[in-house]
Amino acid sequence: MAAVTDMMCCYTEAMARTDKKVGYSPTGKLEDVTPDMAASGVEAAFRILEGRWKMIIIFHLFGRGVLRFSELEKAIPGVSQKMLIQQLRELERDGVVSRTVYPQVPPKVEYDLTDWGKAMCPALDALLEWAALRPGGAQPQQPGSEPRKPRETVRRAELAPKTARGTGRPS
Repeated sequence: MAAVTDMMCCYTEAMARTDKKVGYSPTGKLEDVTPDMAASGVEAAFRILEGRWKMIIIFHLFGRGVLRFSELEKAIPGVSQKMLIQQLRELERDGVVSRTVYPQVPPKVEYDLTDWGKAMCPALDALLEWAALRPGGAQPQQPGSEPRKPRETVRRAELAPKTARGTGRPS
């Protein structure tokens, strides 16, 4: 139990240090930063990045630079066109991605990370390094990857109420 308490204390101290490094203080003074301020800042950052395909889009743009919509679509085979458009629009709205439309036929649209979007590269690299340190080297199970249970088949006759023979009335 003492080890757990020590870990919690270290965790709290580490959080406070992280808060100070992040510097979400409204006054700009590091001593005014609280864990609640840091937590709300992290929550806001996660809100920008939440979405099944956003991180994949961002990593493709990190790795390959400017990409056309069709190139992103080919690079991420599991995403529907509608979802890719939606996620790109949200990233553009949040200032992570820039969109350039060229007035030609057929339309040419290119996506790139903004300077602010590129600034998150070290943070994402650190996140990948942290994930690689997972104890046991096990990968987390993906949602929906559990084996499916076989569905029970029910015949229509089993659902119908039992009737007395020839009367049409329930027995």
